[in-house]
Amino acid sequence: MAEPRRNWKQVLSRFLLLDLIKGLLVTFKYQAPKHCYTERYPLVRPKIAERFRGAPRLNLDPETGESLCIACNLCAIACPEDLITVVEAVREYVDHEGKTKKKRVLVDYTYDTSRCMFCGHCQDVCPTYAIELTQEFELAIYRRKDFVWSWEMLEKGIEQPIYTR
Repeated sequence: MAEPRRNWKQVLSRFLLLDLIKGLLVTFKYQAPKHCYTERYPLVRPKIAERFRGAPRLNLDPETGESLCIACNLCAIACPEDLITVVEAVREYVDHEGKTKKKRVLVDYTYDTSRCMFCGHCQDVCPTYAIELTQEFELAIYRRKDFVWSWEMLEKGIEQPIYTR
């Protein structure tokens, strides 16, 4: 049985590996991007979406400087991860009419950011807008115990790191 004769184009194409070269040209075409997609992250901070939910913060009343938290415990109840602890005390006070009334006062507030999934339920249920999820996203910490944030740290907020060389 005689082998079918190949024409000279097939032989030349196989000898010069034209199919391989065509494939490599397609690959190299996509290797050179038209736009630069990388960011110079520590030097230039990325633009974050408006509705991004990052590090939590307890807001203060701008007039009095006191915490807006009324110790209603709704944020702790709404949290699916059960990571918010609110400790309150009842304080008696006399109002402007001279009547004695009782008021809940915040004693301690802790927030475990290691377990937080940043769902925003705590922010949504707060009647006084005391707790807020900010735009801060750099939450890396070296020790596990530092993930539990106290009342003072939540009021102060997270410090933005300064990168130097």
